[in-house]
Amino acid sequence: MSSNLKGAVLALISFGLFATHDVFIKILGATYSPIQIVFFSVLLSFPLATIMLMRDAKPATLVPVHPWWMAVRTIGVVVTGYSAFYAFSALPLTQTYAILFATPLLITVLSIPILGETVRWQRWMAVIVGLLGVLVVLRPGSTELTLGHGAAILASFSGAFASIVVRKIGAEERTVVMLLYPMVGNFVVMGAGLAFVYKPMPIEDLGMLAIISVMAWIAGRIIISAYRTAEAAIVAPMQYSQILWATVFGLLFFGETTDFYTAVGATIIIASGLFIVFRESRAGASKHMPVLRTRSRIATPSTLRLSGWMGSSRNGDRGAGRDTEE
Repeated sequence: MSSNLKGAVLALISFGLFATHDVFIKILGATYSPIQIVFFSVLLSFPLATIMLMRDAKPATLVPVHPWWMAVRTIGVVVTGYSAFYAFSALPLTQTYAILFATPLLITVLSIPILGETVRWQRWMAVIVGLLGVLVVLRPGSTELTLGHGAAILASFSGAFASIVVRKIGAEERTVVMLLYPMVGNFVVMGAGLAFVYKPMPIEDLGMLAIISVMAWIAGRIIISAYRTAEAAIVAPMQYSQILWATVFGLLFFGETTDFYTAVGATIIIASGLFIVFRESRAGASKHMPVLRTRSRIATPSTLRLSGWMGSSRNGDRGAGRDTEE
């Protein structure tokens, strides 16, 4: 098996695990507030984060090199986590993914003011077409837009912003700093709101939260291996396989069917994202590679993110020079 094929298979396995992870979020979201789900998923992720801390032998402090950017990124991750969890609980899985897949398009736009990226007309056209695909999914004026739709859109924006910040500072910040500050931010903010929404959780529901954390950890490690094995241009498009899992899981577990407009809109969004990914894989097409090695998975609190790993290597097509986290 070639390295690119092996990397593609690993990526497909990883994103299949992520999609399964989201099924558990949706199941729990039918009973509990996203605040409670986020809080406990973060709480149960701390042992895994501790393992990472124990393996980090680099002598340094936990004080960020860029405290203000770190604070802004932490806010972005907190907003993304809550809004993504709410969207998964309130919308059909395929609709949620279709909207979240707009994140690479937004990263491309945000790369201009934050990274100083030059975006030429081909990528601008891809962004515009992709955003039109979002409108096809939402169908404003002909269908009722809910808080779930708003949450998914907000998650796309805040997730794109958090990812771009990683691309800006990721090469200078330590792995543990990039990991811990957003986790602590989620823990504090969601913990403060927990008193207002808390419902007692039976052991089986706590078990599901533990499964969410473990699955996110395993999937994160697998996708890192995929990026180390294959070219980023091969691995990155595999994220869109999640829409297939969402279609199957939505039908099996929730009785959801994908309507025509969601299917068409998702196809447009995915095609636009693929165009941007493959264009940026060309040498010299993108100074910072903001989508190709930043967009791997919408930021959720239980997910150990990929962008730091991608951000630690600014040159070359393989995005895993050293271990860092979003």
